[in-house]
Amino acid sequence: MVKMTMIARVTDGLPLAEGLDDGHHLIDAEMYKQQVKALFKNLSKGHNEASRMSIETGPFVFHYIIEGRVCYLTMCDRAYPKKLAFQYLEDLRNEFERVNGAQIETAARPYAFIKFDTFIQKTKKLYQDTRTQRNIAKLNDELYEVHQIMTRNVQEVLGVGEKLDQVSQMSSRLTSESRIYADKARDLNRQALIRKWAPVVIVLGVVFLLFWVKAKLW
Repeated sequence: MVKMTMIARVTDGLPLAEGLDDGHHLIDAEMYKQQVKALFKNLSKGHNEASRMSIETGPFVFHYIIEGRVCYLTMCDRAYPKKLAFQYLEDLRNEFERVNGAQIETAARPYAFIKFDTFIQKTKKLYQDTRTQRNIAKLNDELYEVHQIMTRNVQEVLGVGEKLDQVSQMSSRLTSESRIYADKARDLNRQALIRKWAPVVIVLGVVFLLFWVKAKLW
């Protein structure tokens, strides 16, 4: 059964639409929504390159597809057929692109296409019962294959993003520290040169001063 549906722009993770009644009766619904937002954030940073993926999380599975810089994601029970989940997402994608395609790139506020919820709810009802003749026919459709779509664990997927963030932060910190050390090294070299040549400059200055005074007196 489809439990949750969310649509977001991949380039910046901006949520564009979602099923408004999704997760209301779901235990830990907020936790799963936070996982989805974290996944969108990872996608916006390019941490996951797969355009289609299934991600296991507790008793559920996130399924997503990426088309036209938009991510269409749904969360289903583990027992729900993977093929139906991805066909559901394809139906959403086709309609979303048809209705909102020209405005996706210019959307500036979250949930700019919240009215798309009407289509999400209507389509979700068609996919809820896997035993209907319509859905059985979809399951038997040999032209639509999902066997090659990768399945991973949510901690593994989100953990990769966290590790990459940590590496990026560490790299930035090391670069910053290297600049600081380079500046300190230049200062130390400058001070060493001053200590080395300052006495010579002083002596030469005194000698020139004596010659100048002597010349004036004569």
